[in-house]
Amino acid sequence: MASGKRGRRLMGEINVVPYIDVMLVLLIIFMVTAPLLTQGVQVELPKAAATPLTEQKREPLVVSIDKRGRLYVNVGEAKQQPVDEKTLGSNVKAVLERDAETPVLLKADTNVPYGRVVRAMVVLQQAGAPKVGFLTDPPGPSAPAANGAAPASGR
Repeated sequence: MASGKRGRRLMGEINVVPYIDVMLVLLIIFMVTAPLLTQGVQVELPKAAATPLTEQKREPLVVSIDKRGRLYVNVGEAKQQPVDEKTLGSNVKAVLERDAETPVLLKADTNVPYGRVVRAMVVLQQAGAPKVGFLTDPPGPSAPAANGAAPASGR
């Protein structure tokens, strides 16, 4: 009876080498594609201690204003090309007609005149955006005090 098994035993271990190979391939793919996903318009955002938005279910429509006052929108064929106010309005209107719940965010360089930001908001409002959010950067941890004095240490 024992001669039918011929001494073979079941191996209770899992071979993880193929899983390691798959993980290395995925790591390389993500390392190559990650820089491609972070493209955008170079804007120096103003610093503000605002609370972050809640997690959005939809991809937001982001309108950018660079330091020269040029407008950009993250929809369409040429996301890296500046658009005029008429093109911006038609692009935003088309997106909001497809999905009226799309969040609209405005990010403007800190050196852009306030009037340019207001004109962009008017274009967004005329295109049908019920609310417009502003993007800012959080204030830095070592920002100097307003009166020139060094910040007090926590000790």
